[in-house]
Amino acid sequence: MKKFGLIGKTLKHSFSKKFFTEKFEIEKIDAQYDLYELEKIEDFISLRNNPDLVGLNVTIPYKEQIFDFLDEIDPVAQAVGAVNTIKFIHKDGKTILKGYNTDIIGFRESFVPLLKQHHKKALILGSGGASKAVLYVMNELGIESKFVSRNKKIGQFTYEDLNESILGDYNIIINCTPVGMYPNIEDQPSLPYQYLTQQNYIYDLIYNPPMTRLCKYGANLGATVKNGQEMLELQAKAAWEIWNELV
Repeated sequence: MKKFGLIGKTLKHSFSKKFFTEKFEIEKIDAQYDLYELEKIEDFISLRNNPDLVGLNVTIPYKEQIFDFLDEIDPVAQAVGAVNTIKFIHKDGKTILKGYNTDIIGFRESFVPLLKQHHKKALILGSGGASKAVLYVMNELGIESKFVSRNKKIGQFTYEDLNESILGDYNIIINCTPVGMYPNIEDQPSLPYQYLTQQNYIYDLIYNPPMTRLCKYGANLGATVKNGQEMLELQAKAAWEIWNELV
């Protein structure tokens, strides 16, 4: 039986396990998808020589830290600076681990269809692995973007910097933080919400709950809103294709 799985720190509410377990059952695939909660990235060493493992997904907070444990990295993942998919290549008695980034595919294909002509600039909330994939896609699309974080950094905004002028200019808002995710569904990013309008495009990578407080606020204004469910499905399908490519 082929084995797949997800590594991360807290995986109780994993989308991936449900997605792949249902896929294996429906398509009668002899495979298993497990969750591997790692207290620290060094614990990954115990997995790398598992002869049954074919592929792993990677989630918070290890999309960047995993680089040091891989043998090869796909050029796109290298350019992004984050890996969310690992392919185990078992060959000639050796195991080679290659890293990829399918968040790019999932985000791009779910984001672009709702993009409107007046959506010209983007604020990216958060600076982790997922936000790097988002930035990569923004650069591909020619959309000027800036990160927003709690601490002041060159070339970025802090939440305190945001005002009516900035939110009027940067009318795409992409939440790459876990703020508002289950079970803390009453939380929301620290934005000046009074300056949001129907001209905004609010994309929240969170999928649980399906409508975060951020998305609800935008929807009530008539803004374009999107959650992360489709992105997750698309990136998972892309990972499956990578795992099943012939080496």
